[in-house]
Amino acid sequence: MIKFHKISLEQWDKDFAVEICDKNGNPKEYKWVYPSNPYDEIKLPKRATKFSAGYDIYSPVDFKLEPGDVIKLPLGIRVEMNDNVFLMIVPRSGLGFKYGFQLTNTCGIIDKDYFYSDNEGHIHGKFINTLHKTLEIKKGEAICQGIFMNYLITDDDNADGIRNGGFGSTSKG
Repeated sequence: MIKFHKISLEQWDKDFAVEICDKNGNPKEYKWVYPSNPYDEIKLPKRATKFSAGYDIYSPVDFKLEPGDVIKLPLGIRVEMNDNVFLMIVPRSGLGFKYGFQLTNTCGIIDKDYFYSDNEGHIHGKFINTLHKTLEIKKGEAICQGIFMNYLITDDDNADGIRNGGFGSTSKG
């Protein structure tokens, strides 16, 4: 089974903290104006065309990035996957080409067992605007895409660790 889910409202309320920093890492003040909780309008990823490899992932909020700005953004989604499958997250090519919009770690890897973490497997993205144009994103606009990939393991593999967390959590033990 491979399926996207919204995280729970309780997890959203814990995690909803958007950080925007300038090119020197200094936090920028940003005011969010919404008549309702953005959680209510989180869109699950979907493919745009019959032969699209990637599932578009949408921004849950409006935001603006000046050149060099970085945003850490909770996406409100999680994904359930089969064994030997992972989700690779990359920026949408149009945003990358026009604005240099990219993930700060170049691509995200979401492992199957992240779904079972204490944070419900809530997927976040950290993005940067690397070019010289201001980028404005509207709530519900596709900002990156997720591509499901199969992987292999070696014959002598004996991994038996248990994940609880993301962003490098498997190397903390």
